[in-house]
Amino acid sequence: MDTSQAIAGLAAIAQESRLAVFRLLVQAGPDGLIASKISDQLGMPPSSLSFHLKELSRADMVSVKQDGRFMIYTANFDTMNNLIAYLTENCCGGHPCASDSACSSGTCG
Repeated sequence: MDTSQAIAGLAAIAQESRLAVFRLLVQAGPDGLIASKISDQLGMPPSSLSFHLKELSRADMVSVKQDGRFMIYTANFDTMNNLIAYLTENCCGGHPCASDSACSSGTCG
């Protein structure tokens, strides 16, 4: 993942509604959810949801496939994992960290 892809992914989820949509899709797993189910579960109007799904899709954070007359949205787990790897690739100067608290206190490795 390059810097521009990381920025696009972070920007897409750096908004409360889009983060909620993405987290819901992560919970749903690879089966995903249809838009009306997302809208119902989050209490979000369909027009707003459509905008947020478009933004997440543009950043490759979600994928969509058609199943009959339904559009099924899924979290793009490859992009999510690549983003996490990008953010942590130089964690603790390359030394394995025993815990998160070890890193924050500067005692990694």
